[in-house]
Amino acid sequence: MTVRDYDVIVIGGGNAALCAALTAREAGASVLLLESAPRAWRGGNSQHTRNLRCMHDAPQDVLTEAYPEEEYWQDLRKVTGGLTNETLARLAIRSSANCRDWMRRHGVHFQPSLSGTLQLSRTNAFFLGGGKALVNAYYRSAEKLGVHIRYEAAVDRLELRDDRFVAAYVGSERVEAKACVVASGGFESNREWMREAWGQVNGEWVADNFLIRGTRFNMGVLLKFLIGAGADAIGDPTQSHCVAIDARAPLYDGGICTRVDSVSLGIVVNKDAARFYDEGEDFWPKRYAIWGRLVAQQPGQIAYSVIDAKAIGRFMPPVFPGEKAQTLPELARKLGLDEAALARTVSDYNTACRPGRFDHAALDDCATAGLAPPKTHWARPLDTAPYYAYPLRPGITFTYLGVKVNEQAAVHFAGRPSPNLYAAGEIMAGNVLGKGYTAGVGMTIGTAFGRIAGTQAAAAALNKGEARAAA
Repeated sequence: MTVRDYDVIVIGGGNAALCAALTAREAGASVLLLESAPRAWRGGNSQHTRNLRCMHDAPQDVLTEAYPEEEYWQDLRKVTGGLTNETLARLAIRSSANCRDWMRRHGVHFQPSLSGTLQLSRTNAFFLGGGKALVNAYYRSAEKLGVHIRYEAAVDRLELRDDRFVAAYVGSERVEAKACVVASGGFESNREWMREAWGQVNGEWVADNFLIRGTRFNMGVLLKFLIGAGADAIGDPTQSHCVAIDARAPLYDGGICTRVDSVSLGIVVNKDAARFYDEGEDFWPKRYAIWGRLVAQQPGQIAYSVIDAKAIGRFMPPVFPGEKAQTLPELARKLGLDEAALARTVSDYNTACRPGRFDHAALDDCATAGLAPPKTHWARPLDTAPYYAYPLRPGITFTYLGVKVNEQAAVHFAGRPSPNLYAAGEIMAGNVLGKGYTAGVGMTIGTAFGRIAGTQAAAAALNKGEARAAA
């Protein structure tokens, strides 16, 4: 069966897909949105988000001080190690300065940053009610505007002709449209693909110890199809938004509440009770997304954040309580670690801590000396009972392997942009995020390129030529 009568098909159901559907509809196109998840699980990873990183040159409602373009760009360049397309990155950054009024018109509300979120009041605008409220607001707006929405409509392949989109297939059903936006996410939920990407270490499949922090529906079906059909790929399949989360979290959809934010206030050890990285390298919002990958590189993909009583109340507590003990040997026994090894690691760390003025809101002068790896900031001896520890596993939010796009969000085939196939969100985020992450930038990319893709898809469908991004 063939379904026609739509100008634009949007494939996906999260933030980027919804931004594309809304802007395409605002531009006058008829729009069909195909979401693979059931209605109760709609929204992809966006339902688990809570803020958007925003450029601004002066205080604005919920944002304090200023966060100019150049600082935003330098933050992004630093966390990616330069593995980013500056043109596309700056396009997303500039879009973040003016998207909130558009978001409000579609029912999104903002609130001041939450207590315990560390240095984000200046850089990130928080959604009132979190990502679930944002997703619901967009769906309500889309329905009012006349966007047709179908749930449990997994697209498994596209019909392409000379790099041009012709139709999408939902099983045996063929759905035609004049243009298409693919915003179906990465492949983090595809366990076999993750296994293939990460391989084996000492006979163990590394990815088998990963938890999927986000949606279970991001199987990478269209990503694999597009690459197989000749779309230009970008990114490393092992790079991702990979956070250290509580090892007791569920396999899928644990979300933000499973993240462990105590890392910078203590030490992190592997199953040999050895430290392996600088816990105080930089502010936590700029470093939290490297710790999943660091844990992934440890034996058994397991680690433990160890703190003492001085740290309690200084970080957002995760959903699971930490192991608690009055002595370090007792804590080691509860964690299954070698008592002598943990005692030696803590003693070496405590001895290396130099006096300073502790300030968790600044890059303070509390550092270690003569310790490898060092702890650059917030280094205080672990000497005050009770002691606590949180077991850590890699928590994958989304993968960075994607399709290459240009400033119009058009998918590239052999270096040429498609005339009517566009991509937005995680399926193209690798153009901006070669590695690393900084809080809220995923929503920036999805919002910016979702709006661009929707605008351009509508222009292609309605024969209006290249259009400007939505205001």
